[in-house]
Amino acid sequence: MTVTAPDHAPAASRAAGGATRLVERIARMRELAILVVLLAMLAVAQAGNSAFLSAQGVKDLLLNATLLVLVATGQSLVVVTRNVDLSVGSVLGISAFAAGSHLKDGGAPVTAVLLAVLTGVAFGLLNGALVSLGRVPALVVTLGTLYIVRGLDSLWVGSRQITAADLPDAFTGFGSGGPWAAPWPALIALAVLVATAYWLRHFPAGRELYALGSHPEAARLAGIPVRRRVLTAYTLCGALAGLAGALYLARFGNVDSGTGTGYELTVVSAVVVGGVVFTGGSGSVWGAALGALLLTSVGSVLPALGVSSVWVLAIHGTLLVLAIAADRIVALRLAAALKKRNARHG
Repeated sequence: MTVTAPDHAPAASRAAGGATRLVERIARMRELAILVVLLAMLAVAQAGNSAFLSAQGVKDLLLNATLLVLVATGQSLVVVTRNVDLSVGSVLGISAFAAGSHLKDGGAPVTAVLLAVLTGVAFGLLNGALVSLGRVPALVVTLGTLYIVRGLDSLWVGSRQITAADLPDAFTGFGSGGPWAAPWPALIALAVLVATAYWLRHFPAGRELYALGSHPEAARLAGIPVRRRVLTAYTLCGALAGLAGALYLARFGNVDSGTGTGYELTVVSAVVVGGVVFTGGSGSVWGAALGALLLTSVGSVLPALGVSSVWVLAIHGTLLVLAIAADRIVALRLAAALKKRNARHG
């Protein structure tokens, strides 16, 4: 008589599937909570100032959030892989000046935007190569490139400045124009957000970023090209920082050597507040976008309610600490739930 060993594969598969669904439910709840807080905050501002959500008010809110949404989308791709890019503010600044210099010399707007994106791609490739191929910690690499890019920007720009008078009227008009309350830059950011979310969910290369962030060694053993995926994440992050630089130029029409200074901290805050876990493997670009909207809206809501803007940074810091605490609590509860689930399935 042949005795067949019990097949635990279906049970293991169910456990893994249940864990995935649990993580997804937690992520959706986190994003829903951010959305509720955002809507409540806007409702309070509207109650205190009836003109706050007028067509121009909504347009200003979207314009203020557009750049942060773009850069946070790129940053979330990197953070999902258990890495970080601290150079995005410097890349935004030098990309904006590259585009402005091209326009000042009589170049075409489309070429200027492409130049800004390619500038971002170049620095993204540099970061990705050092992290993935050189195996240098991302925090060290991108902190170094932050200062390198800022130094190059200072040497190149010097005391020069690009102003709106140096730019074509059509380009600066594009930065604040658009149908009704939807400015063109915000529509571009929305298109990038939708495309990135679709790529992450429906393409193997996108889904593999989550696998890599969840367990790098397991991802490598499963045949995922770890180095290539990290390089892709950094390249896309650099490209979106470059695009944000071009839109910054169109929006404000003013660029100097200090453009983008300190912006990386705001970007990281938006990503973490939006539920993209800093230890990798969890979160979504939708959450990062909501985090960006929440942080930028705080800066608009407080003045509308007559509150001093000096509280903005304090509120940003409080939201960041609360987000990190929430991630830790969720991680502990998730680990306990998975331990119980695995125990039930042997």
